[in-house]
Amino acid sequence: EAQLVESGGGLVQAGGSLRLSCAASGFTLDDYAIGWFRQAPGKEREGVSYISYYGGSTYYADSVKGRFTISRDNAKNTVLLQMNSLKPEDTAVYFCAAFDSRRSGSYYVPTDYSYWGQGTQVTVSS
Repeated sequence: EAQLVESGGGLVQAGGSLRLSCAASGFTLDDYAIGWFRQAPGKEREGVSYISYYGGSTYYADSVKGRFTISRDNAKNTVLLQMNSLKPEDTAVYFCAAFDSRRSGSYYVPTDYSYWGQGTQVTVSS
């Protein structure tokens, strides 16, 4: 069964860091771009960061630019999201999703993603 599993969430004080991991099983990430999304209570899901299937292209939302870094290790079938200088407004459930680069669609459209993880909670205290 193909699935994505996020880990690394938790409770951290403002200014702290967390590293989220997105591990794929049942399929290889070689042909998939990966997006990280987050959803806070009462808010819509928003795209945080994306990385192309080959890792040469990345994107960051303005709200996290300069603080978050996305990377991938295809040999380990894993994508990481390093989050530094965390702020209370970063509190949300974070999801990773796999976008099949062989198909048409857009990184920015959540419904164009083939697989989603179950999410990991990130809570930043002030």
